[in-house]
Amino acid sequence: MVESIQSALTSKRLLLTKLSLNDADFIFKLVNSPGWLRFIGDRNVRTQEDARLFVLKVLSSPNVNYWIVRLVDQQTPIGLVSFIKRDYLDFYDVGFAFLPANSKQGYAYEAAVTLMKHISKEYTYPQILATTVKENSNSITLLKKLGFRFDRQIAAENEELLVYSISVDQFLINQLTKSFFNLFSNFSGPVNLNEVFAMCLPETLIIKKSSVNQEVYTLQTFIEPRQKILTDGTLTSFEEKEIAEETKVVGAIAQRFSRYEKKGCFAGKDFQQTGNKFFQFVKTLEGWKISAVIWEDEEN
Repeated sequence: MVESIQSALTSKRLLLTKLSLNDADFIFKLVNSPGWLRFIGDRNVRTQEDARLFVLKVLSSPNVNYWIVRLVDQQTPIGLVSFIKRDYLDFYDVGFAFLPANSKQGYAYEAAVTLMKHISKEYTYPQILATTVKENSNSITLLKKLGFRFDRQIAAENEELLVYSISVDQFLINQLTKSFFNLFSNFSGPVNLNEVFAMCLPETLIIKKSSVNQEVYTLQTFIEPRQKILTDGTLTSFEEKEIAEETKVVGAIAQRFSRYEKKGCFAGKDFQQTGNKFFQFVKTLEGWKISAVIWEDEEN
């Protein structure tokens, strides 16, 4: 049951705690903020007592789950994420709302990913949904960044809602792929490529293809030279990211085609390059793992 989800979740910058009566003052401020009133709706919370009753109503519903989002270093509440089973939807719906001063700083994305990762790993929901009104362009942009795709438009709660969806497997593969790309970036600080072992099967093969030959690596032979150049000053300000993808999931196996771009400074010379990667994944008892990677850099 969703109501048994642990009461605190953490990420790099955020702490997510289950809603309590102690949050009534913050809820009063949030539900009367311009974004909430415009895109979520007026909840008629006019006084502190109204806020307390609103919180009690949420807490009394087994299908409504709110997490208050706080900054880890300040314990300051800045927003909330929700996970709700609505009567008119087949699966649970994830939502988010943040104070204006804390918007457009990546907090909503970070909080939603934190919640969705926990739910995806601990519970057997095949899909996660999200709804928004078409006027809420910021919400739509965020849902697309999270990997949601438009599903359909419905009439509910006296308005037209856009329904977005993502399968749990797709979400977890998206996050695993993003972690793999981020692993090699030293743009923001030092790297530790040994983390790749937790992402991959021990037998994973990694292949670099060029126009005339191919280099075949085990995890260890792939990691060692790259750890060196990413930490000894040979390759600096390096960043690699996925810019497009197509993923096919069939049961407990999956394949993903990725377009990527990378840039950095190698031996004192700036460079920028694009290319293609194919990933293969296997769903194990520990979750999705990479089983093979093959890539080819495009010639400049």
